[in-house]
Amino acid sequence: MKFSVITPNFNGERFLEETLRSVLSQRMEGVDLEYIVIDGGSTDGSLAIIEKYRSEISHLVVERDTGPANAINKGFALATGDVVAWLNADDLYQPGCLKRVEKCLADDGSAAFCFGGCPIIDANGGEIRRGITSFKAAFFPFSSRFLHQSINYISQPALFFRRSAREKAGLLREDMVAAWDYEFTLRLWKEGEGRYIPGAPLAAFRWYEGSISGKNFSVQFKEEFEAARNDAGLLSSATILHYGVRWGIVSIYYGMLCMRKLRGL
Repeated sequence: MKFSVITPNFNGERFLEETLRSVLSQRMEGVDLEYIVIDGGSTDGSLAIIEKYRSEISHLVVERDTGPANAINKGFALATGDVVAWLNADDLYQPGCLKRVEKCLADDGSAAFCFGGCPIIDANGGEIRRGITSFKAAFFPFSSRFLHQSINYISQPALFFRRSAREKAGLLREDMVAAWDYEFTLRLWKEGEGRYIPGAPLAAFRWYEGSISGKNFSVQFKEEFEAARNDAGLLSSATILHYGVRWGIVSIYYGMLCMRKLRGL
């Protein structure tokens, strides 16, 4: 089973090398890996970091893009693996991650995608927001399309999908600001079941003030609700549940933002 992993990057030198190494180290487990790096024309030290690993990168594209969704779509066009994923330039794979994904998809031919645990880490790599991670993990055993329409409990760095399912589902929506990954996962559900991989986390998602989620959480949850509504229907029970969940989470996030500001005074 061959994997294609895409990393989009633009001026991400701060965490880029750690990300690259977390992906490339998967080959030590005997994984057949096609690694695709799409750089949007970085002006920081990113290209020097990428050059250190150039011999281990299967495809490198350095050109302007319109954002991460556009960059990942470029990667999709190059991907030839049986299984595809993307890992942003500040997130991480855990050791043995792809080997576990390979076993899951090999054992279940009906699965269009699989996913696993994904703790949230800060700029220094320390785990934060454990309550959010535990909240999402509580839904894993009951995973279904309806549940995913109701709440986004799958963390993108720990999401892996068959290339055949991706081709049927289509490309990422480049008109969205922050929820194009969730909208894409809703479309993946139409192509087959999603399988949860229990046990140790597969990846780590980095949250900090300058990240997409850190800057755009209000827009993100608005876009997620609109995506769920379009997928499930305006008056569906999933949409109604998602509406309540959206405002509950946004309220919590605003509360956390206020607390950070108060601590900064």
